Amino acid sequence: MRIPDLQIHRLIDGLTRSNLSFALYRLPWTDECYFILQRTEEVETLTDISELNGKKGFVIAPFRQTEEHPIVLIRPDITAYDWDEIIPSLGSLEHTDAILSSKQLPSTPVHTLNETERYDRYYAAFRRFMEPLKEKKFKKLVLSRPAFCPITEEFSPLETFVKACNDYPRMMIYLCHTPVTGTWLGSTPEILLSGSDRNWKTVALAGTLPIVNGIEPTEWNPKNKEEQAIVAEYVRKIIKKHGMKMTEKGPYTARAGQLVHLKTDFLFQLKETGHLGNLLKELHPTPAVCGLPKAEAYQFIAENEGYDRRYYTGFVGWMDPEGNTELYVNLRCMEIRSTEVKLYAGGGILPSSEVRSEWEETGAKMRTMKNIL
Repeated sequence: MRIPDLQIHRLIDGLTRSNLSFALYRLPWTDECYFILQRTEEVETLTDISELNGKKGFVIAPFRQTEEHPIVLIRPDITAYDWDEIIPSLGSLEHTDAILSSKQLPSTPVHTLNETERYDRYYAAFRRFMEPLKEKKFKKLVLSRPAFCPITEEFSPLETFVKACNDYPRMMIYLCHTPVTGTWLGSTPEILLSGSDRNWKTVALAGTLPIVNGIEPTEWNPKNKEEQAIVAEYVRKIIKKHGMKMTEKGPYTARAGQLVHLKTDFLFQLKETGHLGNLLKELHPTPAVCGLPKAEAYQFIAENEGYDRRYYTGFVGWMDPEGNTELYVNLRCMEIRSTEVKLYAGGGILPSSEVRSEWEETGAKMRTMKNIL
């Protein structure tokens, strides 16, 4: 993918510092991107996923809906496909001089812990998670952690988006900004829900191994197999409840950047599409980002993980019950601030998990985003 001319480049970067809301995204195995923009400043916020029933627009939803972190729906006042349409649509915007000259409000840099301190904090959380797992209160829990990387005034969200598109053709790439959520950029391999009319798809994606010297691993250990099976069984039950004529493909090895995962595809039909929010409410969060039992794991993570995930492990993408819907779990993402970016990564924890290997797995996942900075 090419970067557009300097004026458009600066305008999109300026939008990430404005009070307008927009999304730029590219689907896997394509070169063209979509652009969605709402002309007014006040976006629609929702407190429950079921409120998405019948809605159309670009969605960014948090891991856990709160008053501070609601579901946000960008109304598609402007929609454009690829740069031949995006460039003239941006040219129609009012107050472009103000957008170009807008400055991001300064944020207070978060104290950067050294490697030992960050590991000690993760180790303490790991121990908190392992205790109820070994007591068999949970089948699985997902433990995540943040990290911070400084950026300079020359950092370009659009340039980073284009680099992600070029480096990761297998993934859905997005850049999204709203005054409510701030600015997020992600490169995610996991479909939450996609399709149109009667034909729909979701996936179970779990288990992670690194690619070493360009060679994809072919053998999966019992821990990874069990983790993937837990997620697949959960998704299977929900699809049987809401859909019909379900078929499965997998589990098979799927590449995502310099990692591979175990993946199962679920293809199914829906009788009608006016209640996609109800289906999404049951799918999200899947055990791939939360745990089982779902409600108890959801609460345990909020109380014991040690930080706020915000929109990491939520979901993002385009929603249109009368057209195409493309929603993805918000993995491999960064939150862009004025002086730094905040990276997120997590992994499934089972009673057999080892802290060092889980720490290294989250580090490998963060490198997906670090490599495009």
